[in-house]
Amino acid sequence: MADFSQFTDLNFVIYALVALGVFLLFTGVTQLLSRSENRLEAKNRRLRMIGKGRSTEEVLAILKPDTGGGILTRLPFIGNLPQLLSQAGLTLRPGAFVLLMIFATAFAFLLGLIYLSLPKAILFALALGVGVPVSVVRSKRKKRMDQLVGQLPDALDLLARGLRVGHPLNTSIGAVAEEMADPIGTEFGIIYDQVSYGEDLTDAFQQFADRVDLEDVHYLSASIGIQHGTGGDLARIVNVLSRVVRDRIMMRRKIHAISSEGRMTMYILSAIPVVIYTYTSIMTPSYYGGVADDPLYVPMAMAVVVLSVLNFLTLRKLVNFHI
Repeated sequence: MADFSQFTDLNFVIYALVALGVFLLFTGVTQLLSRSENRLEAKNRRLRMIGKGRSTEEVLAILKPDTGGGILTRLPFIGNLPQLLSQAGLTLRPGAFVLLMIFATAFAFLLGLIYLSLPKAILFALALGVGVPVSVVRSKRKKRMDQLVGQLPDALDLLARGLRVGHPLNTSIGAVAEEMADPIGTEFGIIYDQVSYGEDLTDAFQQFADRVDLEDVHYLSASIGIQHGTGGDLARIVNVLSRVVRDRIMMRRKIHAISSEGRMTMYILSAIPVVIYTYTSIMTPSYYGGVADDPLYVPMAMAVVVLSVLNFLTLRKLVNFHI
């Protein structure tokens, strides 16, 4: 009886340590990927860095890191990780992020071996250590890019007003960088610092368009490039572009609202097979486990998975519209 009690206590300690490790890992990832700020702090990261005494070269090195080349671009699934981290607004280095994923994968694999078989533990580790962090970064990237597009018309209006009263273009860009919050404030601040540091204005806007890779920003870069080469009323061009971007945002929101029922149908139909399989496996393990040794089990299971994925992709294509 004493041996059984000691064994139970040992299991309890192991489970408690595993739970503590998961909690610390989750907390660490959360702190790395999201940093809360209060209202007393500056509007954007660039102003905070300048307030701390950072030089223009240091600001550009941190906020505009090199996202091209390197061995990461050759890896599948995470080949665009440097650009994703930049677009998500994270200053974490790609190498450090990969090390974090490796640590999370190894920890999840050891955790999975306690409850799962070796193949399932490998899949669990890859999903938790690679799939979840990359999905979080992609989600933050989408949220930040949507926020940037939403701020772009106001930034262009402010830019056009500065040009109308006679301010130089670089001065108007600096006003946008100081008045607007992140992410547009920091991005225009990077352009302002690049031009102040000696780079050409058109190259700075083109790098901004390549950095965020948004269609509306490419329009802005092309407008600046054409006006810089041929001349013309830049304030009017920027004002027209602001109206176009604002109308495109309104159209996207209308279509998003109209297609909401279709998206809900997509999620429900895609989740039904997973829910049924999970519920049946928990309530009646022998329902699928009893035929797992049959030669047709694996091919039929793979066929079901492939058809379910194709169903999700087809429905997603039908309810997503590019404007």
